[in-house]
Amino acid sequence: MKKNSGFTLIELLVAIGVTAVALAAAVMMFRDSTKANTNVTQASDMSDNMRAGLNLIVQDLIQTGTGIPTGGISIPNTPNASGCNTGGKVKRPPAVLVLTFNGPNAATAGCNVILPAIEPGNSLGPTVTSPDGTSGPQTDIITMMYVDNTMDSKPLPIISPTCAGAITATGSSITFDSSAGCGVTIGAAGIPVNPGDLFMIYNAINSNGVLQTVTSVSGQTLNFASGDPFNLNGRTGTETAGTIKQLQNGAPSAPNGTYPSPTSCARIWMITYYLDTTADPKHPRLMRALNFNTPQPVAETFENLQFAFNFVDGTTPPPVNQFTVPTGDNENEIRSVNIYLGARTTNTAALSSQYTRSNMATQVALRSMAYFNNYK
Repeated sequence: MKKNSGFTLIELLVAIGVTAVALAAAVMMFRDSTKANTNVTQASDMSDNMRAGLNLIVQDLIQTGTGIPTGGISIPNTPNASGCNTGGKVKRPPAVLVLTFNGPNAATAGCNVILPAIEPGNSLGPTVTSPDGTSGPQTDIITMMYVDNTMDSKPLPIISPTCAGAITATGSSITFDSSAGCGVTIGAAGIPVNPGDLFMIYNAINSNGVLQTVTSVSGQTLNFASGDPFNLNGRTGTETAGTIKQLQNGAPSAPNGTYPSPTSCARIWMITYYLDTTADPKHPRLMRALNFNTPQPVAETFENLQFAFNFVDGTTPPPVNQFTVPTGDNENEIRSVNIYLGARTTNTAALSSQYTRSNMATQVALRSMAYFNNYK
């Protein structure tokens, strides 16, 4: 009989062992490459988050001051002998931070009688503590204003030679003329206006204008009932300046309830950026608040938000990289803003069990606050 050829048991065991080692090595390499890919994806997502947040802040800063009177907008105030406001302060968005618009520095806190186009907020945000125990500095907030750039007609005429609109003597409402000579239409067919919108009303008597908060809309009429979130409306009895009465004929000493022609208005966007650590403490979010409307998240897993400001005040060299307004200066002298964002990955790295961190910084020139038309 012919001898049958084949593998011995030892040879089979050796082959199985070699195959097992090769498979184990391949599985480990696949696992490591998968973890490395996850780490790269997380780092990329972190960078995208920072870019998205930074881009939005930059876009709003570039428009800051557009259409805002030089020096800012008048706000209700009752000045004392030192010129400081003794009346109720104007509330600052967002509601969750429970803030008011104070003076430019600690020495003049509460002396604001003008609301500037940009308001710093050094250390007014939360301190972020990460799940691994890393804690950063107290974060900043920033608030900026510019005229609505979506309106077909800006400014909106209320009273003019061709517009027979009206403002009540108490300033509780304004009514637009929708006739052909004026053509201001409020609503779905024209300019959509919602409760919570801010309107700046102004004329030659007070070119700095005043601010009012829309509380309801009825046809062509915008109502400004007292008790609004900003604490702007209905303050015409006890406040002596910065109210809608200061736009009336005879103001400031003897306003008579009538308004000169022309008297116009414009919708104002007030934008605030801050970090939210309450909704998801493990993943703090960069929030954008429009007026006192519900803030919207624009990026997540941020750990730091800082702003520094460069001033032009006539001194040489001018103050730069200031976190607050220097004594003797004011917010209207801010010409550029330095932004610093710090973020981390959503989860720890697969290979090291540690978070990956990064940051971005840039400087934005406030174009509308730096340009003055000498020929106007």
